[in-house]
Amino acid sequence: MKIYDISAPIFEGMPVYKNKEEKQPKIKTETNGHVTESRLELDVHTGTHIDSPLHMINDGPTFETIDLDKLVGQTKVFDLTSVNEKISKADVEGLNIESGDFILFKTKNSFDENFNFEFIFLAEDAAAFLAERGIRGVGIDALGVERAQPGHPTHKALFGADIIVIEGLRLKEVEEGEYVMVAAPLKLVGTDASPARVILMEGVTVE
Repeated sequence: MKIYDISAPIFEGMPVYKNKEEKQPKIKTETNGHVTESRLELDVHTGTHIDSPLHMINDGPTFETIDLDKLVGQTKVFDLTSVNEKISKADVEGLNIESGDFILFKTKNSFDENFNFEFIFLAEDAAAFLAERGIRGVGIDALGVERAQPGHPTHKALFGADIIVIEGLRLKEVEEGEYVMVAAPLKLVGTDASPARVILMEGVTVE
């Protein structure tokens, strides 16, 4: 069995959405004698994270409503590193995507060391296609699943179909194929997202 950690490391000065200073994590460490303790100030959309519908839907379900069972299981990684600008319906309709799948898109984003304002995103027509297919979740290697779309139709199409959204994955070392994924978010209550540690396991299966 081989394990891939596809989570972004969290540290002060890390890449954050649109390089906004207010989104930077703050870590304060104090030592008293032999005891060291650190305090963390963190945006819930920091690094690798899972969105809840509340993020884009007023009065939408909060993070604790996401079923943990949906975050563990067989997962398909698709290599779309040849795609430019956005992932469209034309890019995904020929892929082996079935009802109940959790799919991860590997794009050029995985090779960016800094925040790229022109990151590859999931277009509205592709999101609608995935919703029609009835997948259980989608992940992407950008800090946002969409950009430059007024009204955030990608998020809304996915959330409206009860599809889980994971953003900020690091898939540079991962080849296209099938894996077992474990996505373990913080057990937050009442929030619109949670940071998560996400791993892929190769060479194992789950029922």
